[in-house]
Amino acid sequence: MQKLLNLDFVPRSIDLALLVLRLWLGLAMAWLHGWGKLVNLIAGTSKFPDILGIGALPALLLAIIAEFFCSLLLVVGLWTRLAALLLLITMSVAFFMAHGAKLSGPGSGELAFVYLAGYMVLLLAGAGKFSVDKK
Repeated sequence: MQKLLNLDFVPRSIDLALLVLRLWLGLAMAWLHGWGKLVNLIAGTSKFPDILGIGALPALLLAIIAEFFCSLLLVVGLWTRLAALLLLITMSVAFFMAHGAKLSGPGSGELAFVYLAGYMVLLLAGAGKFSVDKK
């Protein structure tokens, strides 16, 4: 009964957990957020707010670099801590500036806040042994 309550039948592996986190966050961000921005930029139909005061196009390019390309780096585990840092900055801008640090209600930044937590873990822990960084 103790094995069941402690979930001892589930393998414990920090490296496997980091792989799952990298794949989950990386693929979700690249596919659900970065890819659409990239496609819209190529098609010339993108509309992006100038939150940083640097112009809409430079802000969009920074978001695409982080949300698509850095997410792919996370997936393979290449330059993971740098990619996580750039994604952490991007999600900080999204949460604090675009969503006003709101965690509930219309226009909340709850999703950016959750991504922010995952990227902080990867920044602090690194990619783990199942990554290109460890090869």
